[in-house]
Amino acid sequence: MIHVNELHFTYSSNKDETIKGMNFKIEEGEVFGFLGPSGAGKSTAQKILIGILKGYSGSVRIMGKEVSNLGKDYYEKIGVSFETPNLYNKFTALENLNFFSSLYSGSKENPKQLLESVGLEQHAHSRVSNFSKGMKMRLNLVRSLLNKPELIFFDEPTSGLDPINMEKVKDIILKKKAEGKTVFLTTHNMNVAEEICDRVAFVVDGQINVIDSPRDLKLRYGQKKLQVEYRENNQMKSSLFSMEGLEDNKEFMNIIKFKDIERMHTQEARLQDIFIKVTGRTIT
Repeated sequence: MIHVNELHFTYSSNKDETIKGMNFKIEEGEVFGFLGPSGAGKSTAQKILIGILKGYSGSVRIMGKEVSNLGKDYYEKIGVSFETPNLYNKFTALENLNFFSSLYSGSKENPKQLLESVGLEQHAHSRVSNFSKGMKMRLNLVRSLLNKPELIFFDEPTSGLDPINMEKVKDIILKKKAEGKTVFLTTHNMNVAEEICDRVAFVVDGQINVIDSPRDLKLRYGQKKLQVEYRENNQMKSSLFSMEGLEDNKEFMNIIKFKDIERMHTQEARLQDIFIKVTGRTIT
């Protein structure tokens, strides 16, 4: 779906490059996460892929064509949800969706059903100027789905959302993946990326440090150990065991057989900890 080779980009107002030789591929039907702190170059790379920013060097091929050569029909095939909602405040939620829907020529989603999918059906006839940031974010997200896009760009889609609505957004993204859609996601929310992304790229200072699946990253950088928490003489105790040869570990087997176990969990590395270890940077 996307093939980026030696991508470089410099803003006219800067002397230093913002994107410094990025290389990555995204397969059709994949949820691909661009993870990094603010100013890492995530949104700049996304804008190049969308076709907003020109003047890059290197190759950016989408659906088999160089993005700089794509015409207006490209925008019939993609959906874009920017971090800052771009909506008409004097319109109602439904009027916004109906207007943007009218700009597309192909098959389209039902605006009312989209509003329902993010819990905004009761606000369909309310002006957007009266919406909270979270409500605007949800409306902005479903607006990107109006034209049934094959490729969807989400920029910080869970920003400003409470846990319940964050789950709704994650469910929508996973539903699109199940439909075979391709999702390009920029975020600094490691938990979201870990739950929904097939692969992630760690982006720092305009470069990609590593690309892999969250699972493989956690296996590579985590400890193969098992922590067991149990009660003994009315006191909580904890023991840590290597996962190799557990069946022959007498202490472990005694705890399993004779102690009141409350919790057992592997010592997996968190994606955020892995990011810090690989890049030497924190997510802020």
